[in-house]
Amino acid sequence: MELKEEKKVIRVAHSPDSDDAFMFYAINHNKIDTKGYRFIDVLSDIETLNRKALEGEYEVSAISIHAFPYVADKYALLSSGASMGDNYGPMIVARESFDPDQLKNKKIAVPGTLTSAFLALELYLGTKDFNYEVIPFDQIIQAVKQGKVDAGLIIHEGQLTYQDEGLVCIVDLGKWWYEKTGGLPLPLGGNVIRKDLGEDVMKEISDILRESIKYSLEHREEAVDYALKYARDMSKEKADRFIGMYVNELTVDYGERGKKAIELFLKEAYEKGFINRLPEIKFV
Repeated sequence: MELKEEKKVIRVAHSPDSDDAFMFYAINHNKIDTKGYRFIDVLSDIETLNRKALEGEYEVSAISIHAFPYVADKYALLSSGASMGDNYGPMIVARESFDPDQLKNKKIAVPGTLTSAFLALELYLGTKDFNYEVIPFDQIIQAVKQGKVDAGLIIHEGQLTYQDEGLVCIVDLGKWWYEKTGGLPLPLGGNVIRKDLGEDVMKEISDILRESIKYSLEHREEAVDYALKYARDMSKEKADRFIGMYVNELTVDYGERGKKAIELFLKEAYEKGFINRLPEIKFV
């Protein structure tokens, strides 16, 4: 009897966050047909994933859209898995309110220089010449509270918890981008797949990942319950709200609106000298 060829192990690298956990719930719990592939989660913060993608480390990885131009030789963007801030997004927070014009004179904690939040901040300030310190994303709020920095650029769940820590929002970069572009979402993260897997495998993996996202959206209660262990002590209600912010119809598929947002985000960054290459953007 002829043995069926065993399909590849696919490492899926993503952040240890509730929204990513929600996306991959169906794969990790065999809720959908994985077509013979064996998926293994690799958890790491987004800036580390960006750096690993530069090396082509993982078959599939979450990355910042900011990082994509630097990995486009190795990876293609998957058409599902986007995290977009639709009139909300990364925020600059501080202990006390001040005029946003003063930000150029403040020391700002940032979660990594390849994050999309950092690129959005550069676009907002209109310069690369400002005072910042790279601090792990989950330590930024405490760094601001303790006065180690004047302000912090927060991503992930911090966008819903900073007020609980007594901090105030100076600028919501997602809201700023939405108003600036006439209603486009701020492209933050995406899933990429390594091109050396070949077109057929890339398409199959893309279909599987999309089905996983759709399953969680259609079976929200159980998927949220699973994602709670990655919610960093948020209540179920707050975690559900956060997941809804970053896993929605734009996550199932970028659509024309999402694609236009990415193209504009990277084009403007390139024209202003914040990135040094502008790749052709293709989706699998």
